[in-house]
Amino acid sequence: MAQMNPQMLQYQNMPDEQIVEVIQSGDNMALDYLMHKYNDLVNIKASKFFMTGSEKEDIVQEGLIGLYKATKSFNTQKQNSFKTFANLCIERQLITALKTSNRQKNIPLNSAFSLNQTAYEENDDTSIMEILNTKTIEDPLDTITKKEYYNSIQRKINESLSDFERQVLYYYKQGKSYVAIAEKLNTKVKSVDTAIQRIRKKANKIKLNIEIENNNA
Repeated sequence: MAQMNPQMLQYQNMPDEQIVEVIQSGDNMALDYLMHKYNDLVNIKASKFFMTGSEKEDIVQEGLIGLYKATKSFNTQKQNSFKTFANLCIERQLITALKTSNRQKNIPLNSAFSLNQTAYEENDDTSIMEILNTKTIEDPLDTITKKEYYNSIQRKINESLSDFERQVLYYYKQGKSYVAIAEKLNTKVKSVDTAIQRIRKKANKIKLNIEIENNNA
């Protein structure tokens, strides 16, 4: 685990709930501190999960995404303990990742990021699609902005892929099975599975980084 930045020590004696309030006000260092503080917990929980074709760091990354979501959606009016809420969010993210990994082995990768997924934590069923469709007639500027946003994600994902991963993704998006892709690329099915998991991992990291950048803008 990376050594803690000395400047983070200012949060050491603050209750987690207070630190989360500081995070939600836009303090990135407070976020780094809490992510660092709970890193061991994420690793412990991640060690209890196994996803075919995924490395340990892939699973840990999912746990960190759950922790990040906890810092953004924690509400002192609804939850008393951040640690309890963080435990729930981390486990929920890990379980969701496990189910998604098993379910999506035979569907195109671009279907993995559904606009129908729930946009918020807790009991809010609002989907991302519903948020995007809040206006009957959308402002053309909003349309352009969204297009640029998704193009940016796609471009960054493509830039992060190796030549082999790009080839796998090309056939995967055509709906071809792991076996068919392996035959096309003259490789093992296991290699295709591992490549798909790496692509998902990179895509998740890029999406998370963009979300953090947008929240801090």
